[in-house]
Amino acid sequence: MKEIFLLAIESSCDETAAAVVKNGREVLSNVIYSQIALHTEFGGVVPEIASRKHIEKINQVIEQALADASVGLKDIDAIAVTYGPGLVGALLVGVSEAKAISFATGKPLIGVHHIEGHICANFIENKELEPPFVCLVASGGHSHLVVVKDYGEYELIGRTRDDAAGEAFDKVARAIGLGYPGGPKIDREAKEGNPDAVCFPRAKVAGSAYDFSFSGLKSAVLNYLNSCKMKGEAVNTADVAASFQKAVVEVLVEHSIAAVKEYGYDKFAIAGGVASNSALREAFGVACKKAGIAFYRPSPVFCTDNAAMIGVAGYYEYKKGVRHGFDLNAVPNLSL
Repeated sequence: MKEIFLLAIESSCDETAAAVVKNGREVLSNVIYSQIALHTEFGGVVPEIASRKHIEKINQVIEQALADASVGLKDIDAIAVTYGPGLVGALLVGVSEAKAISFATGKPLIGVHHIEGHICANFIENKELEPPFVCLVASGGHSHLVVVKDYGEYELIGRTRDDAAGEAFDKVARAIGLGYPGGPKIDREAKEGNPDAVCFPRAKVAGSAYDFSFSGLKSAVLNYLNSCKMKGEAVNTADVAASFQKAVVEVLVEHSIAAVKEYGYDKFAIAGGVASNSALREAFGVACKKAGIAFYRPSPVFCTDNAAMIGVAGYYEYKKGVRHGFDLNAVPNLSL
């Protein structure tokens, strides 16, 4: 069987990334330039700054990915690129670059859905994992519960009605003075706190068993902080972080395990930036073991935005015959 090499590009938010993936599951290189330090002083990602930095770094990142994989553009069979969802300016940098390389080399162009990429990150280290299974995608912009019916075939069964889980982490981290990025900072702080110190609400969405809502939880944390301030009471940051994190984790685990059971599957996976949270990984490990469900999770480097996952998703699209023309555009609100 002929070996298939894909060059993959990811620039949907504040990571400029490129990777070379062989036969869909073997990552030959995975280069990520993170802009976290750049955006930290602003307390979050500034789209215009992100776009400019992508332009500055994208050629270097691609050259490094090819060098690390010991291949040249002549060895590449197709170019895969994230075209949505994400920040429109940031996406356009990656899409334009991919189209230029495709035009110059005559190699096929494959647009990849960012969420599909996150789901496919699970295939990198778990060679035995095959659809169907249920996957929770939790990140700064998304909280999706997805039935993965086949490669490239998905059924969205639950989503957030307001704030995504990662967005709530960022906002609460800012409120308790931890700063940006919120996810890893709350994860670290929570280890020093009591998760039962404050009873924060667990929201359910009426008529939608698998939908999420984290806006009320975020508001409850802010109200608690304001109440302490008005009463002149000291706030234990670690306790607040641990209690907030427990509330998020319990909702994500409860909804996900219920979905796996109802749909009759015995496999469950997590993906996205929030999937690197240590408390969430541990809670899912315990819950899946108790329910007799096989649990899959990517290494943290494949949870956050990266191009390797885009290369994996692109490979399965390539195998299905998906090809895009030079009219491929960035779609910031692309649905799954």
